[in-house]
Amino acid sequence: MSKKVTKEFTANLPKAELHLHIEGTLEPDLKLKLAKRNHIDIGQDTIEEVQKTYEYDDLASFLSVYYPAMEVLQKEEDFYELAFEYLKRAASNNVRHVEIFFDPQAHTSRGVAFGTVINGLYRAVVDARALNVDAALIMCFLRDFSKESARKTLLESLPYKDKFIGVGLDSDEHNNPPLKFARQFEDAAAQGLHLTAHCDIDQKESIDHIRQALEIMGVERLDHGTNIVEDPDLVQFVANKKIGLTSCPLSNGYVSPEMKGKEVLELLAQDVKVSIHSDDPAYFGGYIGDNYYAIAKNFDLTKDQVVQLAKNSFETSWISDEKKALYLKELDEYVTAN
Repeated sequence: MSKKVTKEFTANLPKAELHLHIEGTLEPDLKLKLAKRNHIDIGQDTIEEVQKTYEYDDLASFLSVYYPAMEVLQKEEDFYELAFEYLKRAASNNVRHVEIFFDPQAHTSRGVAFGTVINGLYRAVVDARALNVDAALIMCFLRDFSKESARKTLLESLPYKDKFIGVGLDSDEHNNPPLKFARQFEDAAAQGLHLTAHCDIDQKESIDHIRQALEIMGVERLDHGTNIVEDPDLVQFVANKKIGLTSCPLSNGYVSPEMKGKEVLELLAQDVKVSIHSDDPAYFGGYIGDNYYAIAKNFDLTKDQVVQLAKNSFETSWISDEKKALYLKELDEYVTAN
């Protein structure tokens, strides 16, 4: 087996994607296509003009581009096409299992029915089986909306509970700590749903937010969360509990010049189940294979370290032990052959 980590190796590596916002896969060409199909004037007429609007340098400026772009998503077919286009890219990155975030409030707040959103996404999830991709959905609460909005969204989602597997928490973290949604997470857990939450990098009171999510709200995974290295006690906690952390190097690079690569390596060395994902790939310049390669290249990761990141992705996914064993066997066979 060659020791050098190549782009081809990271692209073809069997992996799970656990931190992927489906709205963040809206590529400029699809945005323009949907705008024309739905007769929406987005102020741009070419793919190049759309691409130029994808510019930001922090979370707030990113969100100011991200949410308005969703206006082109109107019908069930739009959500289906958005998800299926991503799933085709996932297949080309040898993503064997993916758990896809979606933000219903970003759509229901502008008049799109909850059923329109989830039915379109779920149809793509089912059709992805033909691509040899095993997919599931995670419904996220927008933390800059009210807790009452989250409560209503959870109630609205329950008739569709067979179409998603868990709840998450995303969007602007400033002045929106995890505990704001403790009741909604407790209610979701009572419905048998899995729990994860964003604790974004380098936020005000990062460690306090991480502690809330882990110790009080009982999340099973932490999205981003690499600021945890600032608290050795919490690092030990997630290592002991085998709680997964999902890191996204290319999107991290917009906030932190070193993509939190040092933190990922530190967590790996302490047996924390950290893994690599693509976040909002249409906006941050690369899908999951690109994220693996970026951190491997910039931090001189060994093949063993890259493979451990992929193992962690399967081990912290919300699938059966039987499926985990199957995918880990595929990974071992790939490593042996490469």
